[in-house]
Amino acid sequence: MVKDASFADGDERPLLLKAEDEQDLRVVSALVQDAILPASEISFDPKTRRLALLINRFRWEDVDRARAEGRGFERVRSLLVINDVTALKSDGIDRDGDTVLELLALGWQAGEDCTGRITLDFAGDGALMADVECINLDIRDVTKPYLAPSGKVPNHPA
Repeated sequence: MVKDASFADGDERPLLLKAEDEQDLRVVSALVQDAILPASEISFDPKTRRLALLINRFRWEDVDRARAEGRGFERVRSLLVINDVTALKSDGIDRDGDTVLELLALGWQAGEDCTGRITLDFAGDGALMADVECINLDIRDVTKPYLAPSGKVPNHPA
């Protein structure tokens, strides 16, 4: 008897997603919540109009399975790329290589004719604002998962 694949069958594959609208962006935002990165891992190339961040992403999609199996929680190195960036602004982000940032959320502010602004909100009230022609964002896991050094699920007290 052939069994249909379930959602859980894909859990161990590296994440590879593309966001092309606001709903997609909300999904990616949830997946990158609590990602950690040094400021030196942020790169903007105005010539190619590409903003790239190499992040240490908490694997939110694996939390229930880790609990059920009694094993540690995981992080994975992921590349977050925002394409079609026409301008980049920074507020409260120290680009010093020693600065460690925690990405909290991605936001969208629509403009005219599909243009808009993608905001990357960081802990401590820092933000990057990428003016874009459209939502065109990719996230790709680039390493195997590893045990989260803290051993804990990130917590956001109300």
